[in-house]
Amino acid sequence: MKKHEIFSFDLKLIGYFRRLFLPVSRVAIFLIYFWFGILKIFNLSPAGPLAQALIDRTIGHQYFNSLYVILAVFECVIGVLFLFPKLTRIVIPLLFIHMIIVCSPLLLVPDIAWNAPFVPSLEGQYIIKNTVIIAVAIGIAASATPLVHRKRNAS
Repeated sequence: MKKHEIFSFDLKLIGYFRRLFLPVSRVAIFLIYFWFGILKIFNLSPAGPLAQALIDRTIGHQYFNSLYVILAVFECVIGVLFLFPKLTRIVIPLLFIHMIIVCSPLLLVPDIAWNAPFVPSLEGQYIIKNTVIIAVAIGIAASATPLVHRKRNAS
């Protein structure tokens, strides 16, 4: 293969991945959020005990059932909103609010989230993987058309 053929192939491949990034990212976040939310709604989520411990230590055990359902519905809503590009400015802040809540056990329930310093438990790993979701959400947000451009095009 000649150098220019490699460069041409590289450009085509990068272009293909650029076109694929947004739809695949949106569907991936939808799947994670909606699926995990539905599992919570049907009380099938392995994250239930972690959520229970967090609520017990912060707000109080008596609020667990209602807050858990609210969290589940919130997750499903976030998932669905990601499927609609025009709702990016709405869903990104909701995702970050959600991330603050679901990542808080790293600090608020350390006996469940960590086996030792810098050694996350399985639950801790489950939380830490959210950094990938945050990175993908940032990529989606970065692809939004700036409002200043939208206003000019509407005029």
